[in-house]
Amino acid sequence: MQNKGAVTVLAIALGLISLYQLSFTFATYKVRRDAKEYAKGDLVKQRTYVDSIAALPKEKWSYLGYTFKDVQKKQMNLGLDLKGGMNVILEVSVEDVLKSLSNYSTDKTFLQAIAKAKGYERQSQADFLTLFGRAFQEIDPNAKLASIFGTPALRDKINFNSTNEEVMKVLNEEVNTAIDNSFNILRTRIDRFGVVQPNITKLSTKGRILIELPGQEDPKRVRELLQGTANLEFWETYENSEVINYLIQANNILREIQKSNAKTDTTKSAVAAPSQAKPAAPADTTKKDQALEELISKDTTKAKAETRQEFDLQNPLFAVLNPRVDQKGQPLQSSMVGLVRGMDTAKVNSYLKMPRIKILLPRDLRFVWSLTPYKYDPTKSMFELHAIKITTRDGRAPLGGDVITGARPTSGRTGSEVQVDFTMNSEGAKTWARMTRENIGRCIAVVLDGYVRSYPRVINEITGGSTEVTGDFTLDEATDLANILKSGKMPAPARIVSDNVIGPSLGKEAINSGFVSFVIAFILVLSFMIFYYSRSAGTIADIALFVNLLLLFGVLASLNAVLSLPGIAGIVLTMGMDVDANILIFERTREELRNGKGVKLALYDGYRRAYPAIIDSKATTIITGVVLYVFGSGPIKSFATTLIIGTMTSLFASIFITRLIYEALLKRNKQLHFSIKMTAEFLKHTNIDFIGMRKYFYIASAIILTSGIISLFTRGLNPGIDFKGGRTFVVRFDEPVTTENIANKLTVAFGELPQVVTYGNVNQVKITTAYRINETGAEDAVDTKLYEGLQSFFPPDVSRDNFLRNYMKSSETVGPVVAADIKINAFYAVGIALVLIFFYIFVRYKYWQFGFGAVASLFHDVLLVLGVYSLLWGHMPFSMEIDQSFIAAILTVIGYSVSDTVIVFDRVREFLPLYRKRPFKEVLNIALNATLSRTINTTFAVILTIAAMFIFGGAVIRGFMFALLVGISTGVYSSVFVATALMYDTSRGRHKELESKILSKAVVNATA
Repeated sequence: MQNKGAVTVLAIALGLISLYQLSFTFATYKVRRDAKEYAKGDLVKQRTYVDSIAALPKEKWSYLGYTFKDVQKKQMNLGLDLKGGMNVILEVSVEDVLKSLSNYSTDKTFLQAIAKAKGYERQSQADFLTLFGRAFQEIDPNAKLASIFGTPALRDKINFNSTNEEVMKVLNEEVNTAIDNSFNILRTRIDRFGVVQPNITKLSTKGRILIELPGQEDPKRVRELLQGTANLEFWETYENSEVINYLIQANNILREIQKSNAKTDTTKSAVAAPSQAKPAAPADTTKKDQALEELISKDTTKAKAETRQEFDLQNPLFAVLNPRVDQKGQPLQSSMVGLVRGMDTAKVNSYLKMPRIKILLPRDLRFVWSLTPYKYDPTKSMFELHAIKITTRDGRAPLGGDVITGARPTSGRTGSEVQVDFTMNSEGAKTWARMTRENIGRCIAVVLDGYVRSYPRVINEITGGSTEVTGDFTLDEATDLANILKSGKMPAPARIVSDNVIGPSLGKEAINSGFVSFVIAFILVLSFMIFYYSRSAGTIADIALFVNLLLLFGVLASLNAVLSLPGIAGIVLTMGMDVDANILIFERTREELRNGKGVKLALYDGYRRAYPAIIDSKATTIITGVVLYVFGSGPIKSFATTLIIGTMTSLFASIFITRLIYEALLKRNKQLHFSIKMTAEFLKHTNIDFIGMRKYFYIASAIILTSGIISLFTRGLNPGIDFKGGRTFVVRFDEPVTTENIANKLTVAFGELPQVVTYGNVNQVKITTAYRINETGAEDAVDTKLYEGLQSFFPPDVSRDNFLRNYMKSSETVGPVVAADIKINAFYAVGIALVLIFFYIFVRYKYWQFGFGAVASLFHDVLLVLGVYSLLWGHMPFSMEIDQSFIAAILTVIGYSVSDTVIVFDRVREFLPLYRKRPFKEVLNIALNATLSRTINTTFAVILTIAAMFIFGGAVIRGFMFALLVGISTGVYSSVFVATALMYDTSRGRHKELESKILSKAVVNATA
């Protein structure tokens, strides 16, 4: 072997680097093991131990000069499915950026274009700005964007004469800047959140940001942290006494509207019975209103129930809004004008937005809700309604959060109340001093992201720009608010369009099942190689496999790549495909030994003849891996990463490491064997007429494919939420449950029938629903409905929080827009993979017949797998959804199948010059028979590893592995019985021409 010294040095260097990178993982594992022993089952104590080690300086704890906090960042990065946590895709609202850039223009064409672009967005992969430009042009081709965006803020870039194309370029720059700023602000928030090894990445779709938070167990807190724009505002307020009479008048108007509707609707008249109701006293500014007195003095006893019902009918507004008055009916001092149950806030909003109500309210009056329930409400279901006063011409707050220069959580003056202290810049300090000076004795509302957080009453003027925000905070809430304020205001709202929450217990189970399946697959492959190829050759192949895994894990650790359960599946698959190169070398070497060559020369020729097939098979695998990486996301990227890296490291180990070992052994005159007696003659003298029997296989394929296609049109497929949008929950119960009972209960809770399937054990189910999927921020409400629907299956003492923490093992939400993008990307991925493979084979073999045979057989494989899934979904005891994992399996099958086909084609190209006088059909049969041993052995090794993952890998990955099992089996079938046969039939009548071209090329190569 040439450059043996350089290869040896490179192998040693790569091995040492890999060991160095992996050592950080072992160091963190030791600390966590010590923490577990110290805590003795107490998770809080265990976490505290780890946090205390992370806080130690380098002088007190270090590994290779790194603190434990730094070591954690260098350890193997496990995916969320292995350690639990939260995966979120945020979308920065480009719509809000455009509205802000237009200075909130009310231009009719502009608003129509925004609405039309939102409609296009559901069906297109183009970004929102492009869709807006298209919609604007369609609505009014003569309209000018410059008239809308020629604002004072953009006057240096846009003037009245700017064309629409020029304005779009400016808008594109501004939108990109807003997205970049949002990305940086989110990254700062995440860094301050204290998560180890967080990942924040911009996705290819403009405005979308992927955030992964391993180990995070508080989804609600994360959602609030990420979606908050940090839009802090300080507003002057109305006093309750100034607003109460407007509310009384609004109540009277609503009563009149109700009576008017009752007269024209007999059904409503029967329900409301207005003819029996007593008219309420008219509003009086000097006396107590009779309706208020009745409300406050109401009795909750049974005797007063009719009076209360009658009162509600007569007072529509005060039936849902409890005004803030004392026992005598006098308004209390506050900016809070009432309390409303959370379920009634939408009704109050609709009342206050009615034209007849709005016209009686002052123009500078705006109502704002509190973020949290009323502090003194024991049920925690009542929310505060505040009256703020608009004092600026543009309707914005006189003081905003952009003046904040510093923020920190403190314990307040008493030490028992958590608050946030912050400081302002000089401009903010002046405005704050004026506001407090002019509002002594009145409240100032502190509004964050559209909700009142506190409303302190001003005692005296505050100068210097230092102040505080109280609001019944927990320490975590105060810390998050301080971090948000320090990070800065988001340029535009960011909404969650997809999220995935995996509980730590499910992650631990995934690690265990992944590790067990990995070890079993590893042992099976090692044993098979030693059994079939003898102790000497098999052991060398196993050593190469060890080296491949060391390099693979080392590279993953050094790149800080995420290892997920699909990633482990990729490693296991790589192990199976890794032995393919060794099997190719061994089979070629055995052929040379049968031809009478010595071991040294046989090995040399075996490697030389195996190189083209090895390179081609690895290249096609890498092609599919790259396509997966580009079009996949999350765990699919992890699978693609391990597949690509594993393919490269296996190439190095199987070609160079084994060659170094063989040469070292031959130098010492060691005896080498490449088979045992039992396997030496296996498939040695096969003479099957594959081409002659091709019509039978065409018929068999046609029957199977027709059955599958009929099923596709009748039963269809079972698309997962990746493709249709929706929510999934994995819930574990204390006892076995039936899916039908759970579906019936949840139908009542959701108002629609969910899909419920057993997921792994009989006491665990996977629930899929589209309930409120089009609503942003509905996660908490959906979780509550889920708990209410399943409450009867749990002990009475299981609360909502207990259910979410201990029984709901994972949840995933995919919005319809993201689902549409995933579906389109899936089609692109499969199509591009097929086109790239066709061109690769065309370039390698120069004849389109080879490419056609390969790609047609791949279509055959894809349709067959789809047909099997269509026939079997709903009948198998595991998930058979069509999702991203299924597409990953399809692409993997494509890569494996084409590598099988390429190896046969490579033999055809090799044998044509050797058997010049034999018919083309016979040469093809010889090539197929010569590669049969390799095909069966490699397939057996791969199926061994996939079967181990399928059986022991857990419910999460079982559907994915089943697709691989079906696909690999059909791939072998098509590469042997379909691809070469199609190549032969498309060459019919041109066999001599094809032979002569290949022969002339072979002569040229031999001369060269």
